[in-house]
Amino acid sequence: MLTAGKRLAVFSIREGKGGSIWVRAGSAFVNKDGSLNVLLDVLPLDGKLHVREAADKKDSAGTGGGGRYGVEGGLDALSAAGGHS
Repeated sequence: MLTAGKRLAVFSIREGKGGSIWVRAGSAFVNKDGSLNVLLDVLPLDGKLHVREAADKKDSAGTGGGGRYGVEGGLDALSAAGGHS
């Protein structure tokens, strides 16, 4: 459920020879009125984005960077104030 203050992860899903590659494209935050603020770090080549609930920061510890993430891991947190890391 989308509730105010909830942090969401934004992905671009690329199809490759070995399967799907989930590339972290940015973050989104739910506003009090149910609308979303979306902060993109990259633009998808195909114009499609996938938004889902972000994993807890403790769940993503040690999954590192590299630009490719599984469905459950590798999520970087942005501050609720909308700052970029």
